[in-house]
Amino acid sequence: MEIKEARFLVSNTEVEKCPAADKPEYAFIGRSNVGKSSLINMLTKRKSLAKISGKPGKTRLINHFLINDEWYLVDLPGYGYASLPLKERKKWEKFVKGYILKRTNLYNLFVLIDSRHQPMPIDLEFMEWLGLSQIPFSIIFTKTDKLKPAELENNIKNYEKIMLEKWESMPGYFTTSVLTVQGREEILKFISDVNRGNI
Repeated sequence: MEIKEARFLVSNTEVEKCPAADKPEYAFIGRSNVGKSSLINMLTKRKSLAKISGKPGKTRLINHFLINDEWYLVDLPGYGYASLPLKERKKWEKFVKGYILKRTNLYNLFVLIDSRHQPMPIDLEFMEWLGLSQIPFSIIFTKTDKLKPAELENNIKNYEKIMLEKWESMPGYFTTSVLTVQGREEILKFISDVNRGNI
């Protein structure tokens, strides 16, 4: 897939104010500072489509982008930012989980995980909730250029081992690096195949 056009549509905290559910939608979510905005910019080949910040928890809204006038790309707020007050975290959980559960055209949710770290309970619990809620999702392991191939393989195997304690099979996953553009073609092909009904 070639992305010829990517434009911002709207930001909000209410599902009812999202664009009409008339096109396939793919959302990106992950712990704060996992590299989500950088990945979105890499996928779309736009340097500042999604705003990048060195401060975790910068994205607080549901951000919709229209790609090629064919499908929506959604940048969701990061989770697990401990410095946010409890009230703010509860508010996040309500509107983001509401979006995930109610958005009828959400074809796939990409859960971003920093490939450098061991499996974290907050990621595992969130993915378990997605599974129980029957939300289609894939994992994207980010920042793979910061690991040696053997280290990356070992970390992914650790995830597989832990997830297979509760899951029948490991959810589909991609490995990515914004620096080397690794994973871009695979993710866009996956989206294209889903849009065409090939997956």
